[in-house]
Amino acid sequence: MNPVDNPFAPGAGTQPPELTGRDGVIDGADIAVQRVLRGYHEKSQILLGLRGTGKTVLLNRFQEIAENHGHLTSFVEAPDDQSLARLLYPKLRQTIRQLSLIEDAKDKAYRAMQALRGFASIFRLDIEGATLSVDPEPGLADSGDLEVDLTDLLLSVGETAKAGGKAWTLLLDEIQYLKTAELSALIVAIHRVNQKGLPILFFGAGLPQIAALTGDAKYYSERLFNFPTIGPLGRVDAISAIREPINDQGYEITDPALDAIFQATEGYPYFLQEWGYQVWNAADHSPIEVEIVNSADVEALRRLDEGFFRVRFERLTPRERDYVIAMARLGTGPYRSADVAEKLGEALTSLGPRRAAIISKGMIYSPAHGDIAFTVPMFDSYLRRAFLV
Repeated sequence: MNPVDNPFAPGAGTQPPELTGRDGVIDGADIAVQRVLRGYHEKSQILLGLRGTGKTVLLNRFQEIAENHGHLTSFVEAPDDQSLARLLYPKLRQTIRQLSLIEDAKDKAYRAMQALRGFASIFRLDIEGATLSVDPEPGLADSGDLEVDLTDLLLSVGETAKAGGKAWTLLLDEIQYLKTAELSALIVAIHRVNQKGLPILFFGAGLPQIAALTGDAKYYSERLFNFPTIGPLGRVDAISAIREPINDQGYEITDPALDAIFQATEGYPYFLQEWGYQVWNAADHSPIEVEIVNSADVEALRRLDEGFFRVRFERLTPRERDYVIAMARLGTGPYRSADVAEKLGEALTSLGPRRAAIISKGMIYSPAHGDIAFTVPMFDSYLRRAFLV
């Protein structure tokens, strides 16, 4: 079939042709967006899941929903090499400027810009071409304490949005890369905004350990956020994610072929898109038979091994690579940290810093005390293919 017409879209955060199995969390976001705009309280959400489950896709969908309902929105991805203050500064500047165009919000917007100026000065965030012409208000968002200053700043933005009859939605991806103090400051600021009934909504996404990290940062986090778990799709939804785009193009795929794709991908959305993409390109007739899926497996795995998996493996140091290969030698996780130490022939206590470094890089996490698991689905299979054959 013509590869130009291939409907599947394997990519980081790329919207799939058929977003299935997520109706509940999408409907919840839609309701929250509308309630906040009408002045009602609603919990913010943090999506939890492994790599390749579609968390970023959902954040993009939430942003679209918010904008359709009249929210101003800011989407930020938290890398592991920039501060939260620096990430938020240009987004807040843009939002305040947009609000300043609303007549009823002009006075509040001026004060919010003063708060942003103080915030930018104390955290040294002014960058060429983005300096602020207003003078800061002494004592407003300029203490140097991120918890205090971010709270002042978000309160100012919320008051401005409320004066203008608007709402602001902040979307933050890869939350696990925030430092503990940054996560704590964000939680405190959102908590205070909620207490004041201001129209700000937060949607975040991160690896499974985020729920525990937010609880460690502030004990009331479980009352402040909903934590939907975004996992692999069940069989019905996974098959629909493949069948519907093919049918929409006027072609068909057999049930055995669909079953084979589901088995190969384990229902993970990113892998479904990769297999759908390769199966489409390999097929020369309709209906697509299971033999086509079997032949496409080789190319799908090659692409995943050379891109999705390898790029993550190469972020690790040689000793960190030894650690994750030892995990893979043990089979399918989760794994006991003590078993990994035994496989490496090293003392468990000596491996703590190495394990922590791999966690900080987002490669593994601890689903339970003493256990570790990969954050990337099927990564153990990749390691065995690449290094243990």
